This record gives sequence, C-alpha cells and structure tokens, in this order.
Amino acid sequence: MPTTAPVVPFPSPESGESSGPNPLASTLSPRRRWSERLATSWMIASLVVASIPLLLVLGVLIVKGTSMVATVDWWTKDIPSNIASGALASQEAQEAFGNTGTVREVEVVYGMAPAIVGTLITTGVAALLAIPLGILAAVYLNEYGGKSRSASIIRFFTDVMTGVPSVVMGIFVYTVWVLTFEERGRSGLAGGLALACLMLPVVVRSTEEMLRLVPDSLRQASAALGAPKWKTTLGVVVPAATPGITSGSMLAIARAAGETAPILFTVGVVTATNFSLFGQNTTLSAQIFGNATQPGGEAMAWGAALTLILIVMVFTLAARWISGRFAVRIDG
Repeated sequence: MPTTAPVVPFPSPESGESSGPNPLASTLSPRRRWSERLATSWMIASLVVASIPLLLVLGVLIVKGTSMVATVDWWTKDIPSNIASGALASQEAQEAFGNTGTVREVEVVYGMAPAIVGTLITTGVAALLAIPLGILAAVYLNEYGGKSRSASIIRFFTDVMTGVPSVVMGIFVYTVWVLTFEERGRSGLAGGLALACLMLPVVVRSTEEMLRLVPDSLRQASAALGAPKWKTTLGVVVPAATPGITSGSMLAIARAAGETAPILFTVGVVTATNFSLFGQNTTLSAQIFGNATQPGGEAMAWGAALTLILIVMVFTLAARWISGRFAVRIDG
C-alpha cells in the first residue's frame, strides 16, 4: 500500500518563523542570477542619470533665484517697470559705454505680487473647470461607457487633445473669446479657459486609468449589498482611486501653471495686482518669458521660475496630505 509523505507547511512571513536561506534563490541558475543583478544595476544607473538634469535645474534655480524670493518685497510689491533703466544706469554699464563719471543708479524695487496673484487666479479657474468635468468624463468612460462607440469616440478625441500644442489652444481661445469681447476679452478668465483646455485631457486619461486599477471585487461586494451602481461609483470606486486621481490632477495643474503661449494670447500685460477675473492680468510664466528677454531682467526671470516651482510644490504636498487623510478615513 503506497504511503503518502507528510506535508510540511512552508512558514509564512506573518508567522515570524525563520525559514533560513530562500529555497527559490538557490534554484536559480548562475546565468539568471547574473541577469537579475545586471537588470537591477541598470535600473539604478538609469535612475541616477535621469536625476542629474533635475538636480542641476533645481540647483541653478535655487542659486540664482533665492536672492529674489527671500525678500518680502518680492511677494508684496508690484512689478517694476524701470528694470532696463536701472540696468543701464548701473556703474558697470556706464563704464562699458565709456562714461567714467559718477552715475546715480536708479533704485528698483523688485516685486512679483501681480504675477503670483494672476497665476493663482488663472490656474484656479482652469482647475475648477477641468478637474470636475474630467473626473465625470472618466467615470462615464470606465464605469458606464465601457467599449461602446460613444466612449471610443470620446477617448479618441481626448488623446488628440493631449497632443495638441498649447499655442493652438491659446489661438483658439483668443479667436473665440478675446476677439469677441475685444478689449474686455483679455483677462484672467480667458487665460483660465485656455489652461482648462490643456488640463482636461490629462485629467480624463489619468483618472480613467486610476479607476481601472480599482478591483472589481469592491464593485461586486457593493452590488451584493444592494447598492445601486451610482452609489457604488461615488461611495466605493471613486474614494478608492482618490490618491491616483489627486496625482493626475496635480500633474495637470503643474503643466497648466507653466504654460506661456496661451497666456500671451489671452491674459494681457499689467504691472499692478488685479484680483478680479476680468481685466488684463499677468502670470509667472509670462514674466519668465518677458524678463528673460529684457535687459536687466534675468534675475527676475530666475526668481519667477523658482516661485512657480515653490507654488506647485506647495499645492502638490497639500493635495497629497488631503488625499491621504481622506483615504485613511475611508479605510477606517
């Protein structure tokens, strides 16, 4: 009569028992172990190489922009209009022109408050328009549309919008909105509309991918308890995908905040703070472009770039914190 060998249970990590050397690792051939080490080294080297440009950019911004950002006037004062005059009146510039006499330098107060306020207004309007609409569209595509013809058409045009250059969106809003209202058309609202057109496809595609990652077992469990589909979507699926939706939305906001071409067509040019959605305004990206090409404005361009990165970083950390607290509350 054949005998059956006793089954020895394999210790699990939760049991706390030591299993000694990994039996799976000992069965790997030397070639596979060498390939695994090579792949790991290749990934680490790729990470280091990809981090070098990022660290260089951050280093240059911090070195050249900290002197501007560290002052109170930078956050509270208006944008100076005599930057070029101050640069030409400096002692170095006059000596370059052959003037060895004493020249009185023009005092310039470097401020960026109008651009900071304008960036918050235009980006906020774009986020309020694009994020809710994008999330609703993604919910329809993943939860209701599926592989239907209408959903396929929406996905196709969403992918097309993702690849459209930002200047095209700026010209579109300029033609439809600015030319219609003439002088009143250039405003923070017009800039927000242009940025919303850029943000919308990013929010739709990223949110749809996050909804796909939610396990179907959660949907089935909610349906088994008698919950309708709309309540399952709002109460189970969307909260489970909230961290990923937040990341996609912040990626869209970061892209919109750094766009320059649509802003040049739609916002206008001002040097004083405008808290209204209407009337001409300015943004940090527009100031980066303008000051980088203006004599004596290089320092302000570096400061505006560092300010833009700090604002995006603060918003990203705040969104991460809020989504994390929300996710913990749902799990509990």
